[in-house]
Amino acid sequence: MKKRLTSKNIEAFVFRLWEREVTEDSISEKENELLKQWKNLAEKDLDILHLKESGERILSGLEHYFSQPAHIPIQSAKSFRTHLYKIAAVIILLLSLGGIFTYTMFIKPDVYLAKSVNRIVHLEDGSTVTLLPGAELTVEKSFPSSTRVVDLKGDAIFSVAKSKIHPFIVRAEGFSTKVLGTVFKISQSGKKKAVDLYEGKVAVSSPGVPVSFLKPNQKWTNFGIAHTTAIISLKPGKNSVNKASAILSLSFNDVPLKEVVAVLESNYHTEVQYPKEAEDKKITADFTGGTVGENIESLAFILGLEVQKKENTYILKK
Repeated sequence: MKKRLTSKNIEAFVFRLWEREVTEDSISEKENELLKQWKNLAEKDLDILHLKESGERILSGLEHYFSQPAHIPIQSAKSFRTHLYKIAAVIILLLSLGGIFTYTMFIKPDVYLAKSVNRIVHLEDGSTVTLLPGAELTVEKSFPSSTRVVDLKGDAIFSVAKSKIHPFIVRAEGFSTKVLGTVFKISQSGKKKAVDLYEGKVAVSSPGVPVSFLKPNQKWTNFGIAHTTAIISLKPGKNSVNKASAILSLSFNDVPLKEVVAVLESNYHTEVQYPKEAEDKKITADFTGGTVGENIESLAFILGLEVQKKENTYILKK
């Protein structure tokens, strides 16, 4: 973090430069370099008119403090006024620099990036975020406020400090996860989104589908399909490393038939055949609680088709 430049430091530096001008001592190489850097940085955001107007305003204020005594010769008065212009220019640069520091220190969001390895980020509320390689976390300067909000690109594991009155919201790419205190993982790979819950409770919201509420050892996913939502139970298998999955809820809202069938086939390990002309027909259905046979029967009813089963294949036909 850059060291913040205080008003007291600015005043001291300006006065030191003013002394150099009045006594006609040379400005040190270090001071010249610093002024050059500040000038390049400040003038990026200042046009000529702004610089001129700011100089005139500051100069009028300086003349009040460094008023010219009547007995000083005209030539010296001109020189003195030149010094004041130089001081005004320095102050303009310093004030501009102060604006840059103000933006960086108090307005610009903090961005954390995990490049090739995991990166652990400790937030001010006591929460911890483990960014997986390639992930990016953006935290506003106002964090934590009444609602704790962060933005995430990529994959990360969150261990959220508990709070009954201040919810924690992760805005990911196309969906958000809201918690009060828990441990969960967000995964994003292209269009495919997922939230794995390890402890606590979370609510996952995505456009076009109902909010999903997860319990520990449950996973929310959209299977990479818009307007699709599913909750999967992850039960420990015989091997503690592996987990047996089972779909607890599955909903589609205006999703093409070919994408609905793809989800059913991959998750129920079956094959579904249907008329080619129906592949783009939009399906809205809630298959929660049904068996594979019941869900395909429901799908056939929506399409106005009959179902015929041959071994592990379901055939939908007119």
